[in-house]
Amino acid sequence: MQEIILSRDQSRAVDEIAINEFGVPGIILMENAGRNVAELLVQQSPLGQVTILCGKGNNGGDGFVIARNLDNQGIPVSVFLVENPNKLAGDAATNFQIIQRSGISHQLLNLPDDKKQLEEVLQQSEWIVDALLGTGVQGKARDPYLEVIRCVNDSKRKVLAVDVPSGLDSNTGPVEGATIQAAITATFVALKQGLIVEGERDYCGSVHVIDIGVPRKVLTKIIDQ
Repeated sequence: MQEIILSRDQSRAVDEIAINEFGVPGIILMENAGRNVAELLVQQSPLGQVTILCGKGNNGGDGFVIARNLDNQGIPVSVFLVENPNKLAGDAATNFQIIQRSGISHQLLNLPDDKKQLEEVLQQSEWIVDALLGTGVQGKARDPYLEVIRCVNDSKRKVLAVDVPSGLDSNTGPVEGATIQAAITATFVALKQGLIVEGERDYCGSVHVIDIGVPRKVLTKIIDQ
């Protein structure tokens, strides 16, 4: 089968068609995504402290699922939210409630006041999971995300990016000075255009395509459009 490469709009359409036309619940897709990324991370043994940075969208929701699955395996994990959890909605909000009730360490970052604390936590981490921004971002990331991205890159710690490194434009690739530099990128369903442009390797590291249970015919339909 020919390798599939999706644009930003096609990536968005994957979820919409799978949910609305094929009847796959969105929370199942999020569960599959987070669980499979957690399994990929566990393979990077030995695995010590993991810090997961979450935004307010579905990318952050994936991060909450990753946190729960790592915690279930006894791996020390802490979650930092970049925006108030009151802004969470839908499946992301549901998975945040689960980590709250599970007693998984989580904290809202208040930048710039918490910048020093964030820098210290990142330095103590074996791995950082970037679940800040997804494929919908266009142009340069803005604060508070931009400040967090810079802290992550300055930490020089190993980073696993969820779907795409935060700040990377899914169509055009990395934005210099505003994109996470990942050791591993776990991208969902298929490659994204921005992951294969010249110079992306410095930001994406090793790219793994992660199955989240989207029916194969969804991709066929999108490609044929």
